[in-house]
Amino acid sequence: MSGHSKWATIRRKKGALDAKRGAIFTRIAKEISVAAKEGGGDVEGNPRLRLAVTKAKAANMPKDNIERAIKKGTGGLEGMVYEECLYECYAPGGVALMVDALTDKKSRTTPEIKSILTKMGGSLANSGAVSRLFERKGQITLKVEQISEEALFDLALGAGAEDIQGSDGIYTILTPPNEYEAVQSALTTKGLTMEESEIKYIPMTTVEVNDKETAEKIIKLIENLEANDDVQSVSANFELGEGIEL
Repeated sequence: MSGHSKWATIRRKKGALDAKRGAIFTRIAKEISVAAKEGGGDVEGNPRLRLAVTKAKAANMPKDNIERAIKKGTGGLEGMVYEECLYECYAPGGVALMVDALTDKKSRTTPEIKSILTKMGGSLANSGAVSRLFERKGQITLKVEQISEEALFDLALGAGAEDIQGSDGIYTILTPPNEYEAVQSALTTKGLTMEESEIKYIPMTTVEVNDKETAEKIIKLIENLEANDDVQSVSANFELGEGIEL
């Protein structure tokens, strides 16, 4: 995870995460609506909806926004009907990407994703070619000054986390998908503030990028994909080489 930690540090320095937060409520609202449509509006009886609401609360999303998104999903309010799309892609340097999207019009989103890939030196992959390189995990990050490493280990591992890593002032907690909610709840109850919190695709193997120009192209491609309104998250399997400074 060293390269990923380094990339995460670069993103924070560039303010990319802060910019992304401007659209985070919209993206979480989509998740809530899809979950409610799929499994009903009962938070306790719908695990996927419960996860989405947990994520919304961690992002300090207003209660009214959460309730409105649920009603849109169950048909109580008029709203968009969203479809889930998962794009398996290649970036420059042979790096694999998983792009999660929720869209009200796939015929618009797919060409947009293809266009971004083509312009930035990437391409769509065949189904299964990229997804086999990743596994679904809960990933939560928080600043180290909030809690000691020993206390965090006791808290998170006790709640079901499987790994905790520290780098550049940030803890990264990984959980099995079915333990994500419990770990998120334990951290929230303790009063900790998360930088990022989501279930996403985590690479099982990584590609080390030691060429600065290639690294810049990969990062630019990811940023452009993340800027698309329909994209929920982008996961990549690259590490930045130790000698790469961006």
